[in-house]
Amino acid sequence: MPVISVENLTRKFGDFTAVDGVSFEVNAGEIVGYLGPNGCGKTTTIRMLLGLIAPTSGAANVLGFDAFTQSEQVRARAGYMSQKFAIYDDLTVWENITFYGGVYGIHDLARLTETLAQVGLTGHERELTASLSAGWRQRLALAIAIVHRPQLLFLDEPTSGVDPNARRAFWDLIYDLAAEGVTILVTTHYMDEAEYCHRVGMMRDGHLLALDTPLALKERFVRSDIWEVTAEPLLAAFAALETVPGVERVALAGDHLRAMVEKGLSAEKLRAAVEAVGGQILALQRGEPTLEDVFLNLAKS
Repeated sequence: MPVISVENLTRKFGDFTAVDGVSFEVNAGEIVGYLGPNGCGKTTTIRMLLGLIAPTSGAANVLGFDAFTQSEQVRARAGYMSQKFAIYDDLTVWENITFYGGVYGIHDLARLTETLAQVGLTGHERELTASLSAGWRQRLALAIAIVHRPQLLFLDEPTSGVDPNARRAFWDLIYDLAAEGVTILVTTHYMDEAEYCHRVGMMRDGHLLALDTPLALKERFVRSDIWEVTAEPLLAAFAALETVPGVERVALAGDHLRAMVEKGLSAEKLRAAVEAVGGQILALQRGEPTLEDVFLNLAKS
């Protein structure tokens, strides 16, 4: 039985449809990413799966329970880390974990200590939460979400607002939890993070556009060739490439350009276009499709 099974889930707020006919399954031990821009329906989906808000229509089964009529059973077995980190700034790290542990009926001091150690907060117990960096606050929020050892973990934009090093460290923690058998549904709008997931669902305007492994999504939805173009002057090269028949999209990618072109379009045509405006190609090589390419192709279809 899937850990999460959703069928035609819909939620409307007046005339606005936040989630529109979404269906998917999440299997035990998976890390499933829910990818999409802010406001596309990711958080609303999670809140319905936890029974925090009722759907307008549709059905959801979570951990063998009906998410709407048996929500208390679901919440007792699931962990939830909200994107705003529901922790008390005027309490210490230890006071926060003790309080939330008590909410779940966890009063064993060894268990609380073990949970802080699991997320790397040993030695920070006496620190006031308000003084913690964003990365350490993120770890504390995760500790609170897993203090009762849930079978399923919902992470809603968990790395928003933290630096790249903290993001990478946090994903190491996610992998550790998955290795212990925890099933994880994580929402994000960072395309690079979605690459870490076993499967990725892409949301836009309340619709689930696709759900599959990152590799399968790229193979299915990116049929074009990708060229990484280093040229100078860069902006003149950008404008020149956009005029080439068969070039579907050109984007800045740091110090170079990234061109998505029709299959078979030769590198010589790209080089000729840049040279025709007085530019110079310094490097021209094949690139690999990304999940951002997948999302942009899905969004325009």
